[in-house]
Amino acid sequence: MNSEPVSIAPTRVRYSILALLCFLAMITYMDRAVYGSAKSDLMGSVGRSVSDFYLVTICFQLAYALFEIPTGWMGDKYGPRSTLIRIVLWWSLFVALTGFSGWGLIVFPVFLAMQFFFGMGEAGAFPNISRSLYNWFPVSQRGFAQGAIWLSARFMGGMTPILWVFLTLYLGLDWRQNLWLFAGIAIVWVVVFAIWFRNRPDEHSATNEAERNLINAGKTQPVGHVGVPWKKIFTNSNLIALCAMYMVTNFNWYFLLYNLPGMLKAQFPELGQTREDMLLLGLVGGAPLLIGMAGCLCGGLLTDWYIRRTGDRKWGRRIIAMLGYGLAGIAYLGAAATLKGSSFWVFAACAIAVGFFNDLIMSPSWATAQDIGRRYSAIVSGAMNMIGNLGAVLGLLISGQILKSYSVSTVDALGKTVETVQPEGYIICFTLYAVIYFLGVFSWLFIDASKPIVPDDDKSA
Repeated sequence: MNSEPVSIAPTRVRYSILALLCFLAMITYMDRAVYGSAKSDLMGSVGRSVSDFYLVTICFQLAYALFEIPTGWMGDKYGPRSTLIRIVLWWSLFVALTGFSGWGLIVFPVFLAMQFFFGMGEAGAFPNISRSLYNWFPVSQRGFAQGAIWLSARFMGGMTPILWVFLTLYLGLDWRQNLWLFAGIAIVWVVVFAIWFRNRPDEHSATNEAERNLINAGKTQPVGHVGVPWKKIFTNSNLIALCAMYMVTNFNWYFLLYNLPGMLKAQFPELGQTREDMLLLGLVGGAPLLIGMAGCLCGGLLTDWYIRRTGDRKWGRRIIAMLGYGLAGIAYLGAAATLKGSSFWVFAACAIAVGFFNDLIMSPSWATAQDIGRRYSAIVSGAMNMIGNLGAVLGLLISGQILKSYSVSTVDALGKTVETVQPEGYIICFTLYAVIYFLGVFSWLFIDASKPIVPDDDKSA
C-alpha cells in the first residue's frame, strides 16, 4: 500500500470505474432494446407472427430472473471483475447467434432456447454492477452512482430505436448485421474492462491512500463468503418487501421497451410514410427511456440530498420512490384516457411521463439493496432483480395475452397481411399498469433502508 500523506487530494479513479460500468449498462440495454425494433424481422425469419413475440421476451426474462441470485453470489464470492467478463462474453455469443435465426436448424423452438440462454448470460449484470459500486463508492455517493448507471442504461435503451433506423435506412445494414455489430461492441468493452477494472480500490495501482480512505470509510474489511447466511437473507422481511416492490417496476415497465415502438407505428400509421416520420417514431418510441435518464439522475440526487440533510435513510430512500410510483400510475391512466380520439402528441406526453416517474425509483431501489445488503449486496441485489424479473415475466405474459386477444388481421395495399392491436387492448393494459403502480406506493411502507440484513459487526456469517 502506498504511504503518501492522507492530506494529498484523493485520486479520482472511482469515476473511471463508474464510466466503465455506465458503458456496460448501456450495452445491456442496447442488446435488449434492439429486439423491440427487430421483432418483425426476427419473427419473420422463423416463420411466426409478431403477436407471438411475447413468448420470446418471456424466455429471456425467465432465464434472466432465475440466474440473478447465482450470478450475484458469484460476484460476492469471486469478485465482480471475473463475473462481469463471463457475463458479457456469454450474452454476446447468443446475440451474435441470434443473427443466424431462420438459417439451417435455427427454427422457432431453437430460437426460443437461444433467447433463454441469452437471458441466462445477461443475468447478474446489474447485481454485479451494484457490488462494484459498493466496493468503489462511499455511502454518500451511492445514490448518485446508481443514478448514473440507470441514466446510462435508459439512454441507450431510448436511443436504440433511433440507432436502428439510422443503421438500417441510412447505412443500409440489415437486422442480422446490426446484431453482429452490437455483439462486437460488447467484446471491445470486455477488453478495456479487463485491462482497467479491479474488484476493490486497494487492488488498483492508480488509486492513492486518500481515495482508498474516502471510499472505505465506515466499511469493514472484506470477508469471504464461506458461510453465507442464506436463511437470514431470504427470510428477512425487509428484503421480501424490497423484492415485492421491484415486481411492480418490472411488471409495468417492459411494455415501454418491447411494445411501445411497434405500437406507435401501428396506432399512428399516418406518421410512417417518410424517413423523417420513421425517425420521429423512433425518437418518440425511445423517449420514455431517454427522459427516464433524468428520472434516474433526479432520483439518485434527491435521495442522497435528503439523507445528507436529515440523516434519515429510511425516508430518504422511501419518499422519492413513493412519489415516482404514484405519478407513474397517474401518467398511465392519462395514456389510457387519451389513446382513442386524442392527438399523437398528447398520448406521447403521457407515455414519456411514465418513463420519467418510473425511473425516479431506480436509484432509491438499488441503493436500498446496497444499504441492507452491504457485504452481500450482490446477492441481495440479485434477489431483488430476480423477483422483479419474475414480475416482468408475469407482466409480459398477461400483456401479451391481452394484446393478442385484441389483435385483428388486415391486408395492406401491397397485399401483405398485417396484424394490428385494437386500441381497447392497450387501454386495458395501461389501466392495469396504473393499479399495479398504486400498489407499489403502498409496498414502500414496508421497506427500511436503515436496517441491514447482516450488520457489518455480525461475525456469525
